[in-house]
Amino acid sequence: MQGAIESWRMSPIAEDAPPRGADGLERAGWLADALGLVLGGQSDQPLTTRLYHALREWIQMGRLGSGQRLPSSRQLAGELGLGRNTVLAAFDQLLAEGFLVTRHGSGTFVADLPFQHETTADTASSPSAVDGDMYLSARGTALLAYCPTQQGRHPAFVPGVPALDRFPRAQWQRLMRRHLQHMPMDWLAYQVQGGVPALREALADYLQLSRSVRCRPEQILIVQGAQQGFELIVRLLSDSGDEVWLEEPGYHGAQACFAAAELDMQPVPVDGEGMHVDALNDPGHPRLIYVTPSHQYPSGVTMSLARRLALLEAAERHGAWIVEDDYDSEFRYGQRPVAALQGLVEGARVIYVGTFSKVMYPGLRLGYLVLPEPLVEPFRRANARLYREGQYAVQAALAEFIARGHFSRHVRRMRDCYRSRQTLLREALAPAVARGLRLSEGQAGMHLVAWLDDAEHERNLVDRAAGEGISLSPLSSYYLIAPGRPGLVLGYAGTVEAEIERAGQWLARAWLKLTDNT
Repeated sequence: MQGAIESWRMSPIAEDAPPRGADGLERAGWLADALGLVLGGQSDQPLTTRLYHALREWIQMGRLGSGQRLPSSRQLAGELGLGRNTVLAAFDQLLAEGFLVTRHGSGTFVADLPFQHETTADTASSPSAVDGDMYLSARGTALLAYCPTQQGRHPAFVPGVPALDRFPRAQWQRLMRRHLQHMPMDWLAYQVQGGVPALREALADYLQLSRSVRCRPEQILIVQGAQQGFELIVRLLSDSGDEVWLEEPGYHGAQACFAAAELDMQPVPVDGEGMHVDALNDPGHPRLIYVTPSHQYPSGVTMSLARRLALLEAAERHGAWIVEDDYDSEFRYGQRPVAALQGLVEGARVIYVGTFSKVMYPGLRLGYLVLPEPLVEPFRRANARLYREGQYAVQAALAEFIARGHFSRHVRRMRDCYRSRQTLLREALAPAVARGLRLSEGQAGMHLVAWLDDAEHERNLVDRAAGEGISLSPLSSYYLIAPGRPGLVLGYAGTVEAEIERAGQWLARAWLKLTDNT
């Protein structure tokens, strides 16, 4: 009942506002549905009394707000299958008590009443008024440890956010409108193709040329972002309790996915050459190996060729699948692109995961998997069953965006933009760097790491920055095994130049003050 009322709820209107016409009539249908649920129950009370009490309660509770228009008595009677006199009697009583008012030629409206909705003992004990954590399963509770509180905005220096202010919105909207207007009728139905063929063909060309990925269009499965791709891989290739190797420190999204699947997470140390599988004392038998070889997240190192070949050999030896997350390989500065791990060896046990969240925008919610031949059919079928395919008009627009060269031009512009923003951040932090603050090389990607020597400094800077509207992500939080190395992950791509300068200068001063006091 409450859900139906909330869906119907209209925004307050001015005292002399005209009737809302067809829009108001549509919402009136939702009110009739909600009242039908109330009146359909068993009761000894007359229908007029029950209708009166339901409307009065909703007005008092604020579910029908001041100034909201009610359907006419004739319409409501017809929707509820009641006699009109029954509805009129309930309305008359509410009018007499001041809960409703009529406006000549406009209809019946909720009166402007100053009700205060205080929490009662009943609402305090209701499921909506208590801490939701108490209702979660053990798996759900464990998952929340990897889920930070959501932010409504992106202050400096949130990692992983692209330069939304530089996205070619007008150009993209023109493509979107054209494909929405001319999309085939069958795109409105359920799809099982694995994605729009034109997009898979464009991606195959792009990946073969730019990333040395070995693939045909048929091996590409379009998914709703990389995160959903991880979930599909875990569902189809592992069981609860299976071992997964993952980088330490590593990406929270992957950690959350593996925790939700109740996998046995085995952190593998990362050094200057990337994931170091030989450093494991008791390697066990992994079913999955998650890695970001082109630009390790969050440390920023690139996995050496020797380590890549060792990882491929380990996967073959253990019968494990490597999940290669190539999340931002488009953005490299003064360094030649590194070929994807997937393309090093023919028939490698690698699933390549790509996303458009970084190079386009996160709200696009499109990613893709490049699957080994034996996995193509089962993954396509499972994806269509579990998640359903969709956004075919959006996929078609993206295919044209790539085919017409807009994508490659946008990547080049963003590469220049991010290089410039990284330089600006380094300049802002220069006074601290001159006194010993160490920054990562920053030869690729969308963030820098500021290495710290003291965990207390990390906590202090994060807490103080929050009060300045600055988001500092503690490096230690990316480790599965506490305490983790202290540091700060500084995203610069999605932060405008003026804010980079302000926040960077503040951070330099704050770090200098801390070090001067120790």
